[in-house]
Amino acid sequence: MKFGGTSVGDATCIGRVVQIVKDASRESSVVIVVSAMSGVTNRLIEAAGRAEAGERDSFNAIFADLRAQHEAALVRLIQDPQRRNQIGSCLDKIFDEGKRLCEGTALLRELTPRTLDLISSLGERLSAPLVAGALAEAGVRGEPVEATELIVTDSCHGGADPLMDRTRRRSEARLRPLLDQGVVPVVTGFIGSTEDGALTTLGRGGSDYSATILGAVLNADEIIIWTDVDGVLTADPRLVPDARTIPEISYREASELAYFGAKVLHPKTLHAVAEAGIPVWIRNSFAPERIGTKITPKGRSNGGGVKALTAIRDVVLITVGGPGIVGVPDVVGRTFATTAEVRANVLLISQSSSQNDICFIVSASDAKRTVDALRKEFAQDVAHEKVEHITVHSGIAIVAVVGENMRGAPGLAGRTFNALGRDNVNIIAIAQGSSESNISFVVSEHDVKAALAATHREFALGVRVAQHSNVMGS
Repeated sequence: MKFGGTSVGDATCIGRVVQIVKDASRESSVVIVVSAMSGVTNRLIEAAGRAEAGERDSFNAIFADLRAQHEAALVRLIQDPQRRNQIGSCLDKIFDEGKRLCEGTALLRELTPRTLDLISSLGERLSAPLVAGALAEAGVRGEPVEATELIVTDSCHGGADPLMDRTRRRSEARLRPLLDQGVVPVVTGFIGSTEDGALTTLGRGGSDYSATILGAVLNADEIIIWTDVDGVLTADPRLVPDARTIPEISYREASELAYFGAKVLHPKTLHAVAEAGIPVWIRNSFAPERIGTKITPKGRSNGGGVKALTAIRDVVLITVGGPGIVGVPDVVGRTFATTAEVRANVLLISQSSSQNDICFIVSASDAKRTVDALRKEFAQDVAHEKVEHITVHSGIAIVAVVGENMRGAPGLAGRTFNALGRDNVNIIAIAQGSSESNISFVVSEHDVKAALAATHREFALGVRVAQHSNVMGS
């Protein structure tokens, strides 16, 4: 079971977690993975940035706030004086370590990826002892375990990947004896370590990934991601009020939705369990009586081709084009080799059949360095007017229409674009994945809500999922 930041956001939330774990531990062995308290990782990253700028007063103030937040939870959760002192001492050590790291950063005026990993991981390391202590107060034997003892990764700081065989050996050796004794291990999410012991992180939101890595290596019966929503929804309910929870979807569908910005899962979450075929649940810790969404290798048909919609903002469209590029050797190869060199993640590609334009989309944060690198790469071609322009189009968003059963279902693209046309939504670019489980299109940012509403209505997603849920319930 993984509990996200909002699920462990304060003492009241942690109390709910304790009840969920207590109930589950009566039925089976449980390993839990915890995130930092809601908002804490952002504050730690801010503190690191202030340290790099030499702003000692600022990062000290952030640490004072975070200390007060965790001490307030400790006082409410832990009544036993000896246990409270023990956990308080553990939290003090972690805060002191964080302040030392920031002091060193301020002194050097340099924030390395390795130091940023150390500072940004403090939140999970603060959560685990608190949750384990709260379990003990409720009569459940819990033990905090640092994931640096379990998850072995490569040395890519800020976005490490696990080395599964070594992780399996370490996790079995460390966790299996605890489970055999009826202890609930409370593992720090988001964190791993290299073989030589350097702490790494799995990328923002990586606690989901921690849970599926551990679930896979321990051969768990199931993995439950506890969060603050009722499961995977047909669309963002803030933009589409009649969005509904989907009872069951496939790994592929969930991965497509995560890749295109659905916040419910970290994009890499399902990599670890795909081979083992372990079901992953998304459930709401604030409403544990609701069944949530089950993610399985094949999913289940909802009676139509489209399952869900998602949108990703804060992106830009980069175009390399003009009639002259037809004769330029290997424009596509040079374009994407250059983009890869600056480590920009390409979210969508669209090329006209005349080859006059290559359009692709990257995150807004990657835009400037990508365009600078492309202008440098094609400087000679632009000078000779073979490439007429390298342009950036901001204020856009990608909308993705996702469904496993879209493959071989005729007319889905036509219905999608007809629906958008009826609502006067202009499409800037279109791409369909070769898997045919998604159609993605680019619209102006101010058209996102209308595009989602029109498509959701066209495929009756709110109605279909509601009916499907009623059939399951009956």
